[in-house]
Amino acid sequence: MIHPSAVVHPHAKIGEDVEIGPFAVIGENVEIGAGTKVMSSVVIDGWTTIGKNNRIFPGAIIGMAPQDFSYKGQRSFVKIGDNNDIREYVTIHRAADEDGLTCVGSDNLIMANVHIAHNCRIGNQVTMANYVGLAGHSVVEDQAVLGGLLGIHQHTRIGRLCMVGGCSKINKDLPPFSMVDGNPCRLFSMNFRGMRRRGISQSSRLAIQKAITILGSCGLTIDAAIERIDRELEHTPELEQFLAFLKAPSRMGVLNKARGVGARAHDI
Repeated sequence: MIHPSAVVHPHAKIGEDVEIGPFAVIGENVEIGAGTKVMSSVVIDGWTTIGKNNRIFPGAIIGMAPQDFSYKGQRSFVKIGDNNDIREYVTIHRAADEDGLTCVGSDNLIMANVHIAHNCRIGNQVTMANYVGLAGHSVVEDQAVLGGLLGIHQHTRIGRLCMVGGCSKINKDLPPFSMVDGNPCRLFSMNFRGMRRRGISQSSRLAIQKAITILGSCGLTIDAAIERIDRELEHTPELEQFLAFLKAPSRMGVLNKARGVGARAHDI
């Protein structure tokens, strides 16, 4: 299942039924799980572990040295889960610090020309459209949907089931279950379609919509919004997750700038 033109280091660990296409290059410290398909001209190097049944499309480059001035060649890692589609010319860099990790979960769709920088953490069932660029130490939680041509600042977090419009500029943490868009980025509503598709209850959807409205209220600090949400709204599992996200911001802080926050009753 390895094309004769592929270059595979003899110390690389290749699982059962792995396919490696023409002109692919697989480095010494790479491990590829069973059933994964590595297509033509893919380069996988560094200390990289890839799980089972992934599809890595032509031209993708995984595990190369990070684009970080602090990196001096120390050992660092990339770990990728199972059942991911990693499309053409995606780049995923290893971590910048010694024994650090860039991590991608399972069941993700990462479209062409996405860049995942050093020390990023991507959850499960995430969709990233073409030309998304994640700077170092960014976090994308489960089931988030990122539109194309996004620029994501280092150290920012994107919460679970957050939906981000294309061409947006992300330089704040984006709360779970929210819909955001724009440059500068603004809160618009909750991701009501995504929440319904995931089977989240109506009572929880209603609580999240009210929480996002409170968060985007003019004149409220994040701490004041947290206190009001905690006091006034029904504490569903999703609202608890929303509050936990607000209470543990990154150094960038949480987005609370709104534009037309709201949703129609029948949408919720």
